[in-house]
Amino acid sequence: MIKRIILFSSVALLNFPVAGIAQGCCSGGSGSPIAGGGSQGVLLDRQMEVSSTYQYNYTNKFFAGNKDTIPLFNHLVSDYLYTKIAYGVTKDLTVSLESGFFLKKQQIGKNLDTAQSVGFSDLIFFPKYVVYSNTQEKRRVEFVLGAGWKIPIGSYNDSMVTFRDTVNGIVYYTAAPPSSQLTTGSHDFIFYSFFFRGFPKSNFRLFANSVYIKKGWNPLGEKFGDYASLGLFAGKTFFDKLGVTLQVKGEYIGKLKSAKNVDLLAFYNVDTASTGSRAIFITPQISYSIKALTIFALSDFPIYQYVNKEQIASQYQFAIGLAYRFFTTKSIIPKDGAAVFACEMDCPGGQSSKPGTCRMCGMQMNKKEKK
Repeated sequence: MIKRIILFSSVALLNFPVAGIAQGCCSGGSGSPIAGGGSQGVLLDRQMEVSSTYQYNYTNKFFAGNKDTIPLFNHLVSDYLYTKIAYGVTKDLTVSLESGFFLKKQQIGKNLDTAQSVGFSDLIFFPKYVVYSNTQEKRRVEFVLGAGWKIPIGSYNDSMVTFRDTVNGIVYYTAAPPSSQLTTGSHDFIFYSFFFRGFPKSNFRLFANSVYIKKGWNPLGEKFGDYASLGLFAGKTFFDKLGVTLQVKGEYIGKLKSAKNVDLLAFYNVDTASTGSRAIFITPQISYSIKALTIFALSDFPIYQYVNKEQIASQYQFAIGLAYRFFTTKSIIPKDGAAVFACEMDCPGGQSSKPGTCRMCGMQMNKKEKK
């Protein structure tokens, strides 16, 4: 039998924001590098989660402010694979190591000039801690704070664009734009909060998260704009297997800055005035759980976008993935002669030698007869 607790945990916590294809420059998607920890609480004690998410981004939509404008080039596209390994060090502390790999990150110009990169992007170390938790039979409340560190491991300055002048046939070479690079090249700090309000009896949940990313300077003299987002979620489980979640997310990306004596427009063809944006997205998600394995899919739909000057805007973004959770040690079984108390839903690790309520589903743990 599929345990209700599996659905309650996985559906509530597996909502993955789509990583940006433009790294906060020239817009074109979310500027957040997080694809696996943006809306998660913590794992159980000694529980491990391994997840992988494939994300696809495509856009040929250009905005000036919040209005359509003429295209500056053809399109942006990316195929991105994000992997996360998380471990519950204690019942309140979860630590994760996360990284992404671009199968393709490509910008196609008007004259068929192409800038493309393939490879790893960033490595993220991301601990999260429960600062408040209250579980009862009819409700569960949890508040989590986190702070992470993003380490660039991909290229940000080694790809070039070649294009042919259609008039004289001359081939030109120039530095590839940031939108086609694997990473911003800076060390960034991530600050995160997560609030959860669950109703176990009705399999309904409300939760919210916020992410703030403080960007650093890279060796090219670039400082990408800081990123901030706020997400509100509502979700429900059906048939103990199928989960449906709806998210409304607002995000802000600051302007790109350049160091003194660094002309980004001349060196890298980057106009700092055409950076920075704000947007609101609607993100529906569906998931299906088979024991400890959860399969999910989601898509971002922009309902409002505003970009500074002229930039490429978000258009099509979707993600599919799977997550698997397991315990690295067996549940603690009471010693011989001691009473056994267990959750009626048989939650993982739900046995105890003391009475109380189950931390995950909130149901009362009842005394069981030993077999």
